[in-house]
Amino acid sequence: GISRLRNEVDTLNVIPNDRLLSVCDQKTTLQEAFLLADDILRQGIQGIAELITVPGDINLDFADVRRIMADAGPAMMAIGRARGENRAVEAAQAAIRSPLLDVSIHGAKGVLFNFTSNGNMSLHELNMAAQVITEVVDPDAEIIFGTATDPSLDDEVKITLIAVGFEPQMERRPSAQEDDEWRRLRHEMPNLSDTDLPSFLRRGVSLR
Repeated sequence: GISRLRNEVDTLNVIPNDRLLSVCDQKTTLQEAFLLADDILRQGIQGIAELITVPGDINLDFADVRRIMADAGPAMMAIGRARGENRAVEAAQAAIRSPLLDVSIHGAKGVLFNFTSNGNMSLHELNMAAQVITEVVDPDAEIIFGTATDPSLDDEVKITLIAVGFEPQMERRPSAQEDDEWRRLRHEMPNLSDTDLPSFLRRGVSLR
């Protein structure tokens, strides 16, 4: 079924059932496992919808999403959140570690990411977090970048990430960091001159 569907869609997000076995403990029920898998997909869909419908400071829209995702094949869609002193970097790290999806961002040839804060995120934070993402994708990747303000986030930073242009890695086991992300999901699930520019901008990142 997946093989037939792959020929009919631009991008495809797959959560293999055996990946659930590798991250669930022995007490996790079948319903809980499927609900957590559904929540991974919900985050991706919600993130895309917000990119399209919510105006940003550096705005992204449907054209940007389509540009990255059209005829792209396997996709990774994730949202990372963090608070505290290293919140932006930690949010970026959380976004690139998707504990259930069968793809990794490493080597991706197309990436779109959007930073959302309450307006108090510094340029330094932004630069450091963007480097977390740009350093692991293909050196020639097309990168589209945006920012938005959401007063309800308080001290939290949120990063929405879409990455495409790689082959699935079906046998990759979740790392310890990915296991930590899985536990976090379970807990949170509801019952100038060129040298003046940040380094990730000097790579040719598109500001929309």
